[in-house]
Amino acid sequence: MPDRSASDTSAQIILASASPRRRELLQQIGIRPRAVPVDIDETPGPGENVVDFVLRLAREKAQRGFDVIDNPQGLPVLGSDTAIEFEEHILGKPRDREHARQILQQLSAQKHTVHTAVAIVTAGESATALSSSHVWFKPLQAAEIDAYLETGEADDKAGAYAIQGIAAQFVARIEGSYSGIMGLPLFETAGLLKQSGIDTLPTGLPAEQPTGLK
Repeated sequence: MPDRSASDTSAQIILASASPRRRELLQQIGIRPRAVPVDIDETPGPGENVVDFVLRLAREKAQRGFDVIDNPQGLPVLGSDTAIEFEEHILGKPRDREHARQILQQLSAQKHTVHTAVAIVTAGESATALSSSHVWFKPLQAAEIDAYLETGEADDKAGAYAIQGIAAQFVARIEGSYSGIMGLPLFETAGLLKQSGIDTLPTGLPAEQPTGLK
């Protein structure tokens, strides 16, 4: 269902997604989104690598949102997609709990890469950006995987885990963007928003006072 936390008149952008994580990340940097999910075919193309895949899906989500969502204010539409690359293969969302178990067994004690693409479409242009981060998992015991799967957290997550959730304890270290691993890289997103004329920093702040002895 569309998010109603921001009215049409207060929203600054349209988020073409139902993801609460992406909505919360936008709100973290002061952006008021109106969240409206869109449907696209998320099947990888023949021979399509993971970077091209996430960039294409982010663009298609943003463009689909711009084409079909009621948007009388002409707000920018943001789309994003995340995929996990492991040994040059795409690890998407698990089909079921058994598939999630297989994915976590693969990631145990290994490094994988999380690619998140962001796209913004306006009436005049479109732009995309990519964030790629490395994640190292600790060795996972079978009992740990079983207990995690019972929480349900893995059911709809790319790579069968959520770094911002219970699975944080599995992550030995990361190299890159924490928000990108969550699903929306804020550095890249803020850059695209600024290109669209949306400032992510509050205005009217007092000038910085000089330091020194008084």
